[in-house]
Amino acid sequence: MKNFHKTRDSNANNNKDQLIIYGRHAVISALKNPKRKIKKLLITADNRAEIDKLGLNVAYTVTDKKDFAKILSEDAVHQGFALYCNRLESYDIADLIALSKNKEKCHILILDQVTDPQNIGAIIRSCAAFETLGLVVQDKNSPLESGAMDKAAAGTIEFVPVARVTNLSRAIETLKENGFWVMGMDGYATTTIDKINKSGKTAIVMGSEGKGMRRLVEENCDSSVKLPISPNVESLNVSTAAAIALYELSK
Repeated sequence: MKNFHKTRDSNANNNKDQLIIYGRHAVISALKNPKRKIKKLLITADNRAEIDKLGLNVAYTVTDKKDFAKILSEDAVHQGFALYCNRLESYDIADLIALSKNKEKCHILILDQVTDPQNIGAIIRSCAAFETLGLVVQDKNSPLESGAMDKAAAGTIEFVPVARVTNLSRAIETLKENGFWVMGMDGYATTTIDKINKSGKTAIVMGSEGKGMRRLVEENCDSSVKLPISPNVESLNVSTAAAIALYELSK
């Protein structure tokens, strides 16, 4: 991912399982998630009443805003909330298949080498908005959960399953073996996503901006589709494109 909001603490400890979440929605959602292992909560005095009102019986330290600058980058919009915690455990493809077992209609989003944490966070938020069953990313080509990602997701990362897989092509084959029709987003496709059959179980693959899907990933898809956008526009930001695609699949 580009533009990580790195923290001095996480860099110093070099612990891939820990991070600092910041921002009101991201922190409050994390506090409500029993799967989060909470280490320490920092808030400004004006946020004390809001935390107390939650009734979560969580300990916190009231600190000045200038102290946030010591642990977060200058452009981190923290709103007076910072939470030291462990990263969420990732799912695997078998978990998503299990979630789909009793569903006649559902959809999954697969990202191929999308690396910007804020884009991924925004995509997770769209997954939540359009009831996407889960998000699939390749482990080695996708960044770990970060404060920037969680802020962009606005707390929705707490309840959208994110599966990290070793091999995307193999994951696609497994989905197909379990009843999913897999479509790749391709600007040169002849069919637009609004015209496809949206019944049943569907997985859609989106590649990175510029490069698109890798060849083997694309070849493993059952078909390709594109967004119904003006020919005067070559492409959209991947998070915007994902939101449109997921909206169409949710109809």
